[in-house]
Amino acid sequence: MTEPGTIERAITGSGLVPPGTRGITLLSGGADSVGLLSGLAGLLGPRAITALHVNYGLRSDSGRDEATCREVTERLGVELSVVRAGEREGNLHDWARTIRYGEAERIAGRLELDWIAVGHTRTDLVETVLYRLASSPGTRALRAMPARRGRIVRPLLGLGRDEVRGEVARAGLPFVDDPSNLDPSFARARIRTGVMPGLATVNPAFERNVARTIEELEEEAAFLESEGSSLIQEAPDSRPFISAEAIAGAAPAVARHGLRLLVEQATGRTVPVPIEEATLVRRLAARPEGGSADPGSGVMIEVGSGVVLAEQVGPATIEPERPTGRLPIPGALGWDGWLFGAEGIGGGEPAGGPGTATLDRSRLGERVEVRAWRPGDRIRPAGMEGSRKVADLMAEKRLPRPRRPEWPVVESGGEIAWVPGVAVSETFRAGRATADPILLTAEPPGPVGDGAGT
Repeated sequence: MTEPGTIERAITGSGLVPPGTRGITLLSGGADSVGLLSGLAGLLGPRAITALHVNYGLRSDSGRDEATCREVTERLGVELSVVRAGEREGNLHDWARTIRYGEAERIAGRLELDWIAVGHTRTDLVETVLYRLASSPGTRALRAMPARRGRIVRPLLGLGRDEVRGEVARAGLPFVDDPSNLDPSFARARIRTGVMPGLATVNPAFERNVARTIEELEEEAAFLESEGSSLIQEAPDSRPFISAEAIAGAAPAVARHGLRLLVEQATGRTVPVPIEEATLVRRLAARPEGGSADPGSGVMIEVGSGVVLAEQVGPATIEPERPTGRLPIPGALGWDGWLFGAEGIGGGEPAGGPGTATLDRSRLGERVEVRAWRPGDRIRPAGMEGSRKVADLMAEKRLPRPRRPEWPVVESGGEIAWVPGVAVSETFRAGRATADPILLTAEPPGPVGDGAGT
């Protein structure tokens, strides 16, 4: 029996692709995706893998990428599906992401596959972290690329890009390079060609050091958010607050996380709370007369009468409100990194799960709207007579407070029909007598790559 290679060992060590499972791999033709496909085929056998290549037609040589993918899959004995994207619509990355993950989900559902694998490496993780360090304040910006998000898995985060490329070259497998990855007009490309090589001269192991640091930050952030969340209480009018005594007595990092969560819960959006403002709030909380702090973006934190409150007092200047998207029935929609789908299922039995809902088309109409959750939203949960606050249902489902402001809800005629992973409306849900049931699906944000392929 042949000894597993570097890529196979990395995939096994990730624990993301258990033996006996089946899945689909996104194949751009680049070395990372080719290496991932080769490793998966070697571990699980070629019949357990399906490859998907999307030809976006963005470059004059896009046909070369497709030809490379066909050659690779033929040599490995893996089935290949090729999709041609058609005319570009809107933001390039959202458009490309909607197509590739939409197609991958459709194939995965039809073939009852377990996972969707993408070839991001440790190098991609570090590039993303450096980009976010430059563009966004706070440690949250560093928590960039989880190994698993829903059905999407990244089994190669334990390897650097050069390691994967070297293994692919030694195996004699063909691959192509996307020239846009080195185009200096893209910020990520400038990091790739300038910052990364410079840091490597300081310490060749800097990638590993950054990746290990991110692992520690993830663990620490989860703890701090849990501690900060425990500071928040809810007033009788459902308004969130923190007692002045609690904020003054909390450790600075816990207080800062608690204040950020308070602002997000009160305003429904992400607003950084700088260290200076968090320190000021703690000082004000220790004074009988209280006071106010301004973290920016039209938000004010008020301290008085023994409590700390946050409220929107002006226009948002840091993060605009997420737009409303329209999902046609049937059809697909990319919204804020999520991928929504709607399809008729006739009399078939749809797959269950938190990312699916079976609704009555006669009540939905020709389209539904997707928007972000807002404080005060209510829904009539399936099986109930009256309505409940979506925020309460989110809490019962243990949806972390930091994620709630960006969580989607699906509306029809101004009424909430579905909150993915939280609740389905009694008004819209399909029953046994429903003549035209519609399956709605919602896939959380997938990885954001430099090019349109992997």
